[in-house]
Amino acid sequence: MHILINDGLSQNAIKDLEKNKHSVKNVRVAASQLESYIQKHNIEVLVVRSATKVTSTLLESSPSLKLIVRAGIGIDNINIATAKKLGIKVKNTPGIASRSVAELVMAHIYTGFRYLHDANRIMPLEGDSHFNQLKRAYEKANEIQNKTLGIIGFGKIGKEVAKLAYTNGMRVISIDRNKNDNILTIHFPNNQEIHFKVPLYSFNEVLLQSDVISIHTPALNNHLIGRDEIAKMKTGAGIINAARGGLLNEKAAIDALENEKLRFLALDTFENEPTPSIQTLMHPNISLSPHIGGTTIEAQERIGKKVVEIINNFKG
Repeated sequence: MHILINDGLSQNAIKDLEKNKHSVKNVRVAASQLESYIQKHNIEVLVVRSATKVTSTLLESSPSLKLIVRAGIGIDNINIATAKKLGIKVKNTPGIASRSVAELVMAHIYTGFRYLHDANRIMPLEGDSHFNQLKRAYEKANEIQNKTLGIIGFGKIGKEVAKLAYTNGMRVISIDRNKNDNILTIHFPNNQEIHFKVPLYSFNEVLLQSDVISIHTPALNNHLIGRDEIAKMKTGAGIINAARGGLLNEKAAIDALENEKLRFLALDTFENEPTPSIQTLMHPNISLSPHIGGTTIEAQERIGKKVVEIINNFKG
């Protein structure tokens, strides 16, 4: 099959596809040129991540397309309705990068409570001249043990975050939803495992009780957390968004940082991605990363293997 990998894939996965006699083009084609590229090269399989937007117009102008593979969990960048109407199959790789995202969330939690996001900015500038002053400035840091983590969106990633939070001594709560599976199993290297239930509450109760909230829902048309929701949170709490830009009202959250209602934000996804606002990027109480939740070497290898499996098993 003729395959275009537009947002990158592991080299091992590309080699495996080529070994299976597929014609693979691993190039980044700009949105303005994607339609003509697919037509010219008779592309049958398009592999994307979050950067490429697979619009209705693109699908309707690409008669050769048979399969779209999203190398990741979210498929909100693909027009599913048009793909279905045209008979183009859409597949993704849910859950494979959950551990990587969860580890990034925990890194942001530690960063927020220990002010590392600020220290890493200021130390290169003032560490040699104001060392003792900086040391005193960060004395109000906290441990995360016994802090309450509210997880909004208790799917594969939310559950993985919960496991890491529990093993770091945090209390974990989530939102009560119909048929929400709140049973976790933590596996240990010595083949032992423990099973337990995560307490489920209303959305309002999670807002009220949490010392830090981590968002893990699909994209929505409106903000999930805005000014009204932040007003209900504990003074001094933090918010992490490693899910999708737009779930958090960044302006409202920054205002809450300014009046010290919130202690910190941690953002891996942004409202104006891939051009976040300067106000967001420059704020000293925001821990930042450029949408890298699932982009560890290990996760990319796992995702690559799954993409290869999907393509090899496709009956188009």
